[in-house]
Amino acid sequence: MNTEILELLRKNNFPRDWDKLAPEMHPRIASYFGKEPIYEFFYTLDDSLEVNPHSIAISVQPVDSYIPFHLHDYVEMVVPLLGECMIITKHERIKVKQNDIIVIGNRTPHRVEKIDNSCIVINLALKGTAFSLNDFNFMRQVGNIQSISTMLFSLLSDEDLGDNNYSLFETKHDRKINDTIYDIIQEYYYPDSQTNQIIRFEILTLFSRLIRVASNNEKIVKKSVSTSSNLLSLLLYIEEHYATITLDEMSQYFGFNPNYLSSYLKKQTGLTFIKLVHLQRINVAAEYLTFTNAPIEQIAVKVGYENPSYFYKIFRKSLKLSPKEYRDENRTEKQMP
Repeated sequence: MNTEILELLRKNNFPRDWDKLAPEMHPRIASYFGKEPIYEFFYTLDDSLEVNPHSIAISVQPVDSYIPFHLHDYVEMVVPLLGECMIITKHERIKVKQNDIIVIGNRTPHRVEKIDNSCIVINLALKGTAFSLNDFNFMRQVGNIQSISTMLFSLLSDEDLGDNNYSLFETKHDRKINDTIYDIIQEYYYPDSQTNQIIRFEILTLFSRLIRVASNNEKIVKKSVSTSSNLLSLLLYIEEHYATITLDEMSQYFGFNPNYLSSYLKKQTGLTFIKLVHLQRINVAAEYLTFTNAPIEQIAVKVGYENPSYFYKIFRKSLKLSPKEYRDENRTEKQMP
């Protein structure tokens, strides 16, 4: 807990009167939830309510203030640093406890219930221009392979994931996650040379830490209820069980029809179930080839291919190199013994 940052945020979280702000903001009504309007908030504001042109923006939630239903054309992360908050969607009420993180997808109608004076909640907005594909390279485990983990967060900005797309991470007050969040806030409010670049890297680091925590305990990621499955949970499951996974077994685990699950994955990722499995297997195999001396046939079995010839075929199709060629090339680059 960084008391200096908390005091800074507390100076900016004074109450706001929506009835007075609305005429100045001229928000467009996108739709209605019952009788309540859902406003489009397609630009970010700083704590002074000035338009923030940057692709990454941080603001502090005003205390004791009514926030109407609204939606964004960008991804929003809401983090209670002190106390907790309640996120209301069209389908449910989501309690976000201190240091937990909720990632709200594009065009998901929501509002935050009034928080009391003891709470400090920050909102971190990530526009589509915040990251390029190259920014996700370090999250990829090896080579030019797109890992499942990379896909998890690049898909968060896909506006076609439905109107109740979110992921709630129960961080269990993870110290490294908390430190990363405070580092991001400090860089944002005390900018210096390279601040924008540092913030981008810190956010990517935060993503990686969330993936690791979620991988270690799948129960900490709450599902969106408007979709029959949660893409994050499904992809994490493939990432963890890639070596032995089958479509029937995975369908049974999540309680879905195999054909439905296969179609859902194809629709949301552009890849079939078996291609997602191959993606993860080859991803891990490439890491073994780069960082170990294990025989190629042993690696093939380790990642789920009992037939080495089939492994060679899939590997070359994915990376345009044989496993030996890949190992030789990457060993040279990394000066492996």
